[in-house]
Amino acid sequence: MAENKFDWSKFDKQVDLESLQSDVEEVEKNGGGNFEELPDGSYEVEVEKMELGQSKKGDPMLKIQFKVVAGEYEKQRIFYNGVMQPQNDSAFGFQVHRNNEMLRALWDCKKEDVKFTGFKDYADLVLDIHEDIDGQFEYLIVKGTDKKGYTTLDIEEVFEVE
Repeated sequence: MAENKFDWSKFDKQVDLESLQSDVEEVEKNGGGNFEELPDGSYEVEVEKMELGQSKKGDPMLKIQFKVVAGEYEKQRIFYNGVMQPQNDSAFGFQVHRNNEMLRALWDCKKEDVKFTGFKDYADLVLDIHEDIDGQFEYLIVKGTDKKGYTTLDIEEVFEVE
């Protein structure tokens, strides 16, 4: 038997293996993830997952996974990935502001309730917001594309789930 020279167990600590298995089963059940790209437009969605994670380059990133709950694209996902680059003085403030605006649009709160005071506190805030909104709200989200080809997402309306 070949010997593994890398300690992969450190990654196991970063993954909710039970949740991952559930996600894999859902993808398999829904056709293996072979979904067509959602066109620009309006979608009724719920927030399925929300956390502070990392980009492929290792930068902190607000990650929100929306699930379409009605219409032709029901059960498909829309992703918000708000990268924050603290090393980039000219962009970091704008990036944090954009993420704050997204969080405020999802959560019924005062402006001062969503602010960046450090990454640990921000990660806790994101989890607290998700816990507070989970199963309580659905959203009308408008998906667009900017001049550079990047996806834009705007929360147009908030609906209380009954």
